[in-house]
Amino acid sequence: MSEHTTEPTTVQLDGITKEYASLRAVEDVDFDVTPGEFLVIVGPSGCGKSTTLRMIAGLETVTDGELFFDDERVTDLGASERNVAMVFQNYALYPHMSARRNITFGMSEFDDEEIADRVENAAEILDITDLLDRKPKELSGGERQRVALGRAICRDPDVFLMDEPLSNLDAKLRVQMRGELARLHDELGTTTIYVTHDQTEAMTLGDRVAVLDDGQLQQVDPPQQLYDFPQNRFVAEFIGDPAMNMLSVNITDQTAEHDGFSIPLPEYDGFEGSALLGLRPEDIKYVRESEPDNEAFKATVTVTEPLGDTVLFYCQTPDGTEFKVQSEPRLGVESGDEITLSYDPDRLHVFDPDSGEAVYHSAETAGATRAEQQAQTGDD
Repeated sequence: MSEHTTEPTTVQLDGITKEYASLRAVEDVDFDVTPGEFLVIVGPSGCGKSTTLRMIAGLETVTDGELFFDDERVTDLGASERNVAMVFQNYALYPHMSARRNITFGMSEFDDEEIADRVENAAEILDITDLLDRKPKELSGGERQRVALGRAICRDPDVFLMDEPLSNLDAKLRVQMRGELARLHDELGTTTIYVTHDQTEAMTLGDRVAVLDDGQLQQVDPPQQLYDFPQNRFVAEFIGDPAMNMLSVNITDQTAEHDGFSIPLPEYDGFEGSALLGLRPEDIKYVRESEPDNEAFKATVTVTEPLGDTVLFYCQTPDGTEFKVQSEPRLGVESGDEITLSYDPDRLHVFDPDSGEAVYHSAETAGATRAEQQAQTGDD
């Protein structure tokens, strides 16, 4: 049972909506999960991500829209008819049963020999063979989570559904379990949908990430695509830690003008006037006096946060605009110091201040320019 016994399943959400008496929790959500994919649904608390997962599981009815597993419509099927396995945040283990009994509970469709084989294989995959006779109170949080995963694996489901399974673990164990979940998915190859509010989990685990906000789908893309090319302000500020800086600017003649600086926008062809300039803290560079930079501007440090491998500066431009800079440590910079900063011209973003939609990413322009230069070099 080291591999899924059938071809991985496609999951399709077609305009899925969930309404309660006074609340629309999920609105017109569309995305496909490809066979064997690990897709993560991420968003802030209350955005509808768990509700979406529960509709896929059959634990919540769908108000509007359709759900398909492969070509089969499952919108109206009960949870027991969908062949899914769900792992919950609180593990959902019976305290009076051993780990083995928790894993096998409800497996009436299998005979005793097959159940024993499945438990043995799952225990080996999860390294819990020595824990099967213990009760939940005798297990650590990570061990309980492995037992919950073992219960899911033993059913050989078409789809794994995981609802914030690591949120009750401490930080070190969460990192360890993320690695184990990734390894487990590689080994089993089962289509997996994973819900979390932690964008680091989403970025490290997902083949693709679906970002939800207020019940609406904002973007579905591979993690690096989300980070490099956010489609709107919400995604830009939610994905990435520290969050992207948003600076009010006025755009004229392909230049972002601000009281504290003037930044060229290569090949910009969007609207002119008021806009939001997006700059990630790690794309702003501290400039030493011995390193003159043509793209430099001044700012005053208000707070420093040493993080060991980096330091986070809270800065202000002369007009009082606040933003963050993530830089190398041990620079000797203190609160109140005026520093010189530069930026990466290939990492600029512009957003519509009203709609929040992205209208410009300089990385796209830089990539197109490099492609043209390579093509010309090849012609020569």
